Amino acid sequence: MVRLARKSLWTSGQGAGDVGWAEVHRIAGEIALMSPEPDAAKAEAYLERALAVARKQQAKSSELRAAISVARLWRDQGKPQQAREVLAPVYGWFTEGFDTRDLKEAKALLDALSSSPDAPLTSKDAT
Repeated sequence: MVRLARKSLWTSGQGAGDVGWAEVHRIAGEIALMSPEPDAAKAEAYLERALAVARKQQAKSSELRAAISVARLWRDQGKPQQAREVLAPVYGWFTEGFDTRDLKEAKALLDALSSSPDAPLTSKDAT
């Protein structure tokens, strides 16, 4: 998987520089989920590695994309609280660029996760 994702990055001309490795792992995770026999455990391992690499490099855009992928996976596995917990802090770091595709996608996912039946009550909900 990683080999295929790495080849994809090199072919696209992006290379696999420091920031690129987080994307390589994220793409490998997405591929693991889209394969004819999806492997959620393998995908989760790749996606968590993508998060770790992006965090180590302080690459917030890569971290956001990885967090979106992890949050989607966990949402689909019935873990909306964990999905919110991984995505919300990364999304909250951004102060501009909210018209970009990644931030729009993150916001939509957070909104959907917040409206899930097992979303915890906030002080706003209690009033």
